[in-house]
Amino acid sequence: MKKEVNELVSFIEKSPTAFHAVDNLKKELEKNGFTELSETEVWKLKKGGKYFVTRNGSSIISFKIPKADYKGFYMIASHSDSPAFKVKENPEIESAGAYVTLNVEKYGGMLCAPWFDRPLSIAGRVMVKGSGKAIKAKSVLVNIDKDLVMIPSLAIHMDREANDGHKYNVQKDLLPIIGDAKSKDSLMKLVAKAAGCDVKNIVSHDLFLYNRVAASVWGANDEYLSAARLDDIECCYASFKGFLKSENKKHVTMHVVFDNEEVGSTTKQGAASTFLKDTLSRISEGFGKTNQEHLVSLANSFMVSADNAHAIHPNFTEKADPVNRPHMNEGIVIKYNANQKYTTDSVSAAACKMICDAAKVPYQTFTNRSDVAGGSTLGNISGTQVAVNTVDIGMAQLAMHSPYETCGVEDIKYLESFSDEFYKSDIDMQ
Repeated sequence: MKKEVNELVSFIEKSPTAFHAVDNLKKELEKNGFTELSETEVWKLKKGGKYFVTRNGSSIISFKIPKADYKGFYMIASHSDSPAFKVKENPEIESAGAYVTLNVEKYGGMLCAPWFDRPLSIAGRVMVKGSGKAIKAKSVLVNIDKDLVMIPSLAIHMDREANDGHKYNVQKDLLPIIGDAKSKDSLMKLVAKAAGCDVKNIVSHDLFLYNRVAASVWGANDEYLSAARLDDIECCYASFKGFLKSENKKHVTMHVVFDNEEVGSTTKQGAASTFLKDTLSRISEGFGKTNQEHLVSLANSFMVSADNAHAIHPNFTEKADPVNRPHMNEGIVIKYNANQKYTTDSVSAAACKMICDAAKVPYQTFTNRSDVAGGSTLGNISGTQVAVNTVDIGMAQLAMHSPYETCGVEDIKYLESFSDEFYKSDIDMQ
């Protein structure tokens, strides 16, 4: 498992935000001979071509066209974002005459407690204005690659009930310290240095805190990996590796990465947007397909919605379903929900199980307890724009939405093998 673990860890370390994750996928695609397309230009596609397109710098769709006429589209969708603290505008706050803290707000449904007392830094993108009078600016990625800020806990002596449970107030309890009183006005100077520009030329920003604790392989048999952003970079990157290896002579194969899943997907770059729909339409138009022929292609298509799943927790076994209790290192987790929060049905589940068997990859199942409401993911949201047969899967993990999550090392290779097999399959579900 060493190779797959090391590759994933390296990708996570280079990808502290969704913007960096997409940029790093772009670099790997370019190394593998893919051509970048722009939504602002007319596409000229060729049979046998390999292409990718981005939206907002935080979502990306890559695809390979077969050399012969294609029947449909085979897609794996994941997401680039993770819960974090976003830095607000005018963020610096002088506190107690001794510190400068940063004004932040929650992005996504996060576990707050693990953010305390660990080294953090700041990354994201800034818009840098161009020269002259034109309304023109360029996006620049930044990562202040040092231990920069910390959110300190309040000592037990001042909160004797701290271990009895605490309701966190982000505006009061979770503002990170960036330095002492002399550090006033330092944040944007550091950001400008990372961007390679003058601070006065930064006109806006999307900046996030991220966890600096290094990834760790641990356990009696080195069976677990703990790292930041496993949800959903594990699915994103492992499926991407399978996508790069695969070949399909009958279908367009696509690797789809949406942003903003953690906040509902209802943005121009989210799963509820037209990004995937627009891309599919452009591909069909590029090869002269009529609308009827495009709809036939969609009917012959299949999507895997890949977003991590909950492993059974050793200290809270009662939180899991009585019988559907996924374990780490035991393979693909097929996710079900009667109310279609997950899109899996008997048709898509059958296809998924047979692909697992063909890839010699184990699979297991997840459902919520019937008295616990679960969340939704990419599949059902994307289906409002592009209606194709879809199965929801994930890899089992602990501490979902913590800044330091845990997965099984073997599952990384399982998902890569599953993805390779899926992309080269010919699915016939009648």
